[in-house]
Amino acid sequence: MKVTLIGAGSRQFAGTMIRDLLLSDPIAEKGLELTLMDIAAEPLAEMEQYTRSVGARLGRDVEISSTTDLVEAVAGAAFIITAIEVDRYHYWSQDFTIPRTYGFKQVYGENGGPGGLFHALRQFGPLLQIARTIEQHAPDALFLNFSNPEHKVCEAISRLTSVKVVGLCHGYFMGAGQISALLDVPREHLDLPAAGINHFQWFQAVRDRRTGEDLYPRLREIERDANWVSDWHEIGLSRILFRRFGLWPSPSANHIGEYISWADEFVPAQLQYFHDRAEGSPWRDGVETPEWHYHIGNVDTDRPFHGSRTDETLMSLEASLEGRELQSSEELAIPIIEWVACGVERDLPAVNVPNRGAIPGLPDDMVVEVPATVVDGELVPQRMDPLPEGILAMIQRQGSIHKLLVEAYAEQSKQKLLQAILLDPIVDSHNKAAAMLDEFLERQKDILPPLH
Repeated sequence: MKVTLIGAGSRQFAGTMIRDLLLSDPIAEKGLELTLMDIAAEPLAEMEQYTRSVGARLGRDVEISSTTDLVEAVAGAAFIITAIEVDRYHYWSQDFTIPRTYGFKQVYGENGGPGGLFHALRQFGPLLQIARTIEQHAPDALFLNFSNPEHKVCEAISRLTSVKVVGLCHGYFMGAGQISALLDVPREHLDLPAAGINHFQWFQAVRDRRTGEDLYPRLREIERDANWVSDWHEIGLSRILFRRFGLWPSPSANHIGEYISWADEFVPAQLQYFHDRAEGSPWRDGVETPEWHYHIGNVDTDRPFHGSRTDETLMSLEASLEGRELQSSEELAIPIIEWVACGVERDLPAVNVPNRGAIPGLPDDMVVEVPATVVDGELVPQRMDPLPEGILAMIQRQGSIHKLLVEAYAEQSKQKLLQAILLDPIVDSHNKAAAMLDEFLERQKDILPPLH
């Protein structure tokens, strides 16, 4: 069974997937052919060496290869796992800063808000290239995508190709951990069905797996009595949403806040990327991209007076790779493979797939994040209870934004992209939105698709 990792030069992503794959007994029994693919040859060679090392330590009989050729990587694969990004922090600093320059309260700038739209447009081209290569050379393969913005790129792939794509993210587990901590109940004892979109998911029930008891009333009491500033950066926004809309959201304030016009009151993230505006643009030639300072737990300002901490961090990651413990992560790629290919049932609490009736009131072709099962070797979203009207309304708006965004890309339409921007909850000025759009198109013209 051939499994391909695309983006395998990434130590964090590839390291996790390699360990998960090689630790799986059902996959080992099936017979694994593992292909690593990246356009960067040097880190790819390092990851191939690491893969062979892990295989030897585990005594696995696995065929391992690496390539910089996409067709060679994809051909004949049963599963393709992908996480890719181009100049992540350089463009992310723009996705966060430019909307705020025009007065729009952009939070985080990864999956939602105007910044999330441009992040998606940059990702559509390379991810659709991968998807179309899968269409030609591995049409029956399951495409497991970790690349953000998860819901937007999966919607583009599912609307514009015939590829079976599934978006995966660990955000669900962050929200589950918050509920577990508040209730002081081990997470494995909780039944937590959740529905929504990636980074904006809502727990429809909180139950004790052992007794079936509804724990939502207890969670409400505990939340009401809790100190307001406890874990503020992570759950302050979640708590006010819980009080107003009745369900606990996931994963954390900086992610959830991207979809809410008033989130800035609960997400103190203004230092995420800082530069002195009087010194001119931080993205001009010869100037280093602003560093990322904001962390979900605190404002991360532990920096040397001179130089950057970036190289130091990367060196630390590289040095620690061989020393990583060989243990499975929470990521769902391998549980999906084990169920689809090996028939071993697994808990799949959060996958990004076309709705197909899973969440009532949302379009069938809109990508949603819901639990799933496997039926006859195919991943099937679980049908969920209706969401409360207020929550559904917020998600419906995002569905319209995503649809317009994909149409803007497919039709090369600047008009439809502007429509998507104007629908965003944090955008409150037509003229500023149009000016912001022009600035993005100019600053990112080398990587954005052509729009007319």
